[in-house]
Amino acid sequence: MTDALATYELGKRYGKQWALSDCSVAIPAGSISAVIGPNGAGKSTLLNAVVGLFPPTTGRIELFGGDPYADPSMVSRVGFVSQDRPLYRDFTVSEMLRFGASTNPRWDQPAAEARIASLGIPLGRKIKSLSGGQQAQVSLVLAIAKRAELIVLDEPVAALDPLARREFMQTLMDDVVENGQTVVFSSHLVGELERVCDHLVLLNQGRVQYCGALESFSQGHRLLVGPRVDTAEITALHHVIRASHTERQSTVLIRANGKAIDPRWDVRDPGFEEVVLAYLGQRASDLESSR
Repeated sequence: MTDALATYELGKRYGKQWALSDCSVAIPAGSISAVIGPNGAGKSTLLNAVVGLFPPTTGRIELFGGDPYADPSMVSRVGFVSQDRPLYRDFTVSEMLRFGASTNPRWDQPAAEARIASLGIPLGRKIKSLSGGQQAQVSLVLAIAKRAELIVLDEPVAALDPLARREFMQTLMDDVVENGQTVVFSSHLVGELERVCDHLVLLNQGRVQYCGALESFSQGHRLLVGPRVDTAEITALHHVIRASHTERQSTVLIRANGKAIDPRWDVRDPGFEEVVLAYLGQRASDLESSR
């Protein structure tokens, strides 16, 4: 099956600074995929390159097996919502929907109106009078009603309260189930990913640390707790993701490599969030040493 989105050794440079480097990812069609990473990891740069806003410096992008920069018409197959939710504030909701209809040949007006009605958002209200959550929902409806095969969302729920986030993600999941669209969104809300995603891309320092099924991400990791030791002793035998120490105790997260673990350690399976946070907390020196 063709991936909805794939990048190959993608790089983006601003002046002398590389925002992305050797970034290769594959997003299966029909999946809900999260792109996560600390601030400055390259999440927005990756998504902006994918939707054609910033051409890459190196490497290439494929959408549904084709090159969007060679065939600009492929952009019509993508719906994009940026961090700042670019809506015309003086438009009413109805006017925003008419604008969407006038700029998208496959626009589904009945579906857009039905979705707005189900959310209880009045069509006659001006965008500027809506709450942040309602504005986010209108932005999502515009992306969905475009009938895009791929929906790309850059930090869509970052500024929303927990209830608005849940409603937003439920709207998104309902539409994916109903229409089989592929969704890629960036987020820093790690605790909510397991509930909504089936695929994960983890970025740090502009490089891909993981790309694959979310359920497989934590597998193969072990958390070791034991008496204080020099990190070099563990690193010589195992791939260390993160280590912390108190005066008497060491806690080390490793990616298992088949080698025996010293019986002095208390060994347990870490949770998804625990592993994610360990990767996100890696410093540049940690990443360099692991390559």
